[in-house]
Amino acid sequence: MDFSKMGELLNQVQEKAKNIELELANREFSAKSGAGLVKVSANGKGEIIDVSIDDSLLEDKESLQILLISAINDVLAMVAQNRSSMANDVLGGFGGMKL
Repeated sequence: MDFSKMGELLNQVQEKAKNIELELANREFSAKSGAGLVKVSANGKGEIIDVSIDDSLLEDKESLQILLISAINDVLAMVAQNRSSMANDVLGGFGGMKL
């Protein structure tokens, strides 16, 4: 095993990981629920950055809660899927590891 090549490969993976973190911060994901009555947006880091609620839901607390939870879960699942996919792309060059 050539440790100099291993070190070089590790440096490349670390550099790619830094680039991915920057790219994730700039990506935006959105999910809707209730036929678009609730929309939640998150960045690639999983931070909620916007919530839009149709005025018709403001007097129906229970429906609002259900739709909000659904949209949040959907957008966070999108973020997680994207992060996993990007991480697998980076690790693909590192012995084919998968997350």
